[in-house]
Amino acid sequence: MQRGNWNNPAPAHSPPLHHPVPQHVSTVPQLRSPPPPQPPSQPQSAYGYGQQQQQQQQQQQQHQGGPGPAGGAYGHHPAFGGFMNDPTAQMATQMGRTAVAAGQEYMEANFGRFVSVSALKHYFNVTNFYVVNKLYIVLFPWWHKPWSRQQRLSNNGQDGYYLPPREDINSPDMYIPMMALVTYILLSTLLAGLRGAFHPELLGGTTMTALLVLFLELLTIKAGTFLLAISSSSQLLDLVAYSGYKFVHIILATLISELLSHLHIGGAWASWLVFMYCFGANAFFLLRSLRYVLLPDQTGQGVGGQQAGYTVARSQRNRRTQFLFVYSYVVQFGFMLWLSRA
Repeated sequence: MQRGNWNNPAPAHSPPLHHPVPQHVSTVPQLRSPPPPQPPSQPQSAYGYGQQQQQQQQQQQQHQGGPGPAGGAYGHHPAFGGFMNDPTAQMATQMGRTAVAAGQEYMEANFGRFVSVSALKHYFNVTNFYVVNKLYIVLFPWWHKPWSRQQRLSNNGQDGYYLPPREDINSPDMYIPMMALVTYILLSTLLAGLRGAFHPELLGGTTMTALLVLFLELLTIKAGTFLLAISSSSQLLDLVAYSGYKFVHIILATLISELLSHLHIGGAWASWLVFMYCFGANAFFLLRSLRYVLLPDQTGQGVGGQQAGYTVARSQRNRRTQFLFVYSYVVQFGFMLWLSRA
């Protein structure tokens, strides 16, 4: 069976091709890349970007009221300058200043009942030079001379007063004792933490122990001065200052002892040797420094420049010398041993 040949004639005309025609014509914006960065000395004139930025900055400055290119008022950023010009912010600032001033007046009115604020400022009038040299004298008092404090006459030319610490290296201060007390508390808790024996109550316990030692020491020396009839206008603050210098020696002895123990050098006798040196330096420093308090001269001038009105007899001077020796060596040895073991 054979397939027949189908001879279909070709169409006279082929159908036309229809392409889609867009109904909505959209224009694509011409995009331009930003101008390349230029050095500050060259003006940015490409594509007009530099002029546009300058105009925008000038408009912002005029809106914020800033006089210079840095921004807002008083040299601040425009946003911060506007905040400071806000009436609410100004009222809050004024209320804060009023609260601080009221707090200062309250502290001076209530704290001044017990301690004179002006007299207390005298003990914090220190410089870096004074602190460095004072620490050297406290740790190495063997070669220091002289130990007498310097005085200056007042305006009337009769009464005198002691110079502040920044002008007299022999003047007692409270900056070093206070910093030493805080350092001693933090160092004791840090070493306890390194040994694995730290607990939150240790911080308060160490602080109470240090304050208790200071209180007992002041009570001891005040009892001695009362029994020996020693009076002075600013004696209490001087004694508080001198009683705090022992913490410098305790910190040094503790650090060196821990270092020797960590390096396995010496053992217990090395720690005792360091402690005895620090104790001897503190005792010698107090023995020399407290002479003007416990052993006044024959002129009878007390601390602060006021006349004491008495002459120290030889027997009374001997008793004061014995008390000064007992306080500087016996009492200090017990307190320093207690603090070093706390």
